Amino acid sequence: MHMITNQLRADHAAYLAACANAENRALHSFFDQHVIVDEEAGYIVLDEGDHDPLPMTVIDRIVYTVTGQMLDNY
Repeated sequence: MHMITNQLRADHAAYLAACANAENRALHSFFDQHVIVDEEAGYIVLDEGDHDPLPMTVIDRIVYTVTGQMLDNY
């Protein structure tokens, strides 16, 4: 018998919401969007262009990445 707890459902829903947020943000950015797992905040989306090179402690917590899709054709 498989039991799915409310916490697991909430965690999965938060992950899917963060992934959707990253995909939406990637449409309007030149930079990659990373979903990062954070112990206190859950899942957060980080725009690679907003920061200096990411430290390894942050890179190790990346669970999903969307490539920036804005084109520079001007």
